Amino acid sequence: MQKREYQAGDQVFVIYRNPHTPNVANITQGEIVQHPEHENEVALFLHESYHLLAEDDAVYDTFEEAEQQYKEIFDYEQYQ
Repeated sequence: MQKREYQAGDQVFVIYRNPHTPNVANITQGEIVQHPEHENEVALFLHESYHLLAEDDAVYDTFEEAEQQYKEIFDYEQYQ
């Protein structure tokens, strides 16, 4: 998947691991916003916190894209 340049105001979907329970992950909606401390950068606003975007972040334009990747990462169908 090719990473894209995000703009402030973009709505995105993120595969987010629960920091308190590492084996739990969810698809969560976030927003790309102007970074509050770095004037020329954008950040992911998620769960009332700002996160700098990294190359390996699981950020997707649509819920469907995030869900497809989620199913590939967490292949639950193998247990059915």
